[in-house]
Amino acid sequence: MSFINIEFKARTLHPGDIRQYLLDHGAEYRGTDVQTDTYFKVPNGRLKLREGHIEKNLIWYQRSNQAGPKQADCLLTPVAEANSLRQTLIHALGIKVTVVKKREIYFIGNVKFHIDELDSLGTFVEVEASNKNDDLPVEKLREQCEYYRQAFGVADDDLIQVSYSDMLLEKSGDQE
Repeated sequence: MSFINIEFKARTLHPGDIRQYLLDHGAEYRGTDVQTDTYFKVPNGRLKLREGHIEKNLIWYQRSNQAGPKQADCLLTPVAEANSLRQTLIHALGIKVTVVKKREIYFIGNVKFHIDELDSLGTFVEVEASNKNDDLPVEKLREQCEYYRQAFGVADDDLIQVSYSDMLLEKSGDQE
């Protein structure tokens, strides 16, 4: 399945306020998932295998590193046998980095919200406005992202330009 996300990620010291906003505005809570994302070494874009109880997918995406809402072009494949696929990809491509996070998942229409906790990095909010199930133009997705950025009171200084994988690689001193 091919689709576009317009998304942003930001540090937050107030996940409870964001959670309450989502619940007060009718968000559908899908649950809390402990997810392991294994990123593989690939020549272009990013390829990760997401393993959790709620989400199990092989995801390829390409996006620029920039603060604020940015476009990600994505391909998503649901995975039934994650363990054997992970072993195959490790042998074929090698692991770039592994990210483990506790993720609360919410939806309002086509917009997906994450409140993420990563032991070594902190707490984050992530908003993904997607045209995966609806034929929405990129401009509408950008508007939705910006609306929630304002609603959550996300300051420019809190916006994260890179992925968790980049942050972990930088922290470990192993940048590629």
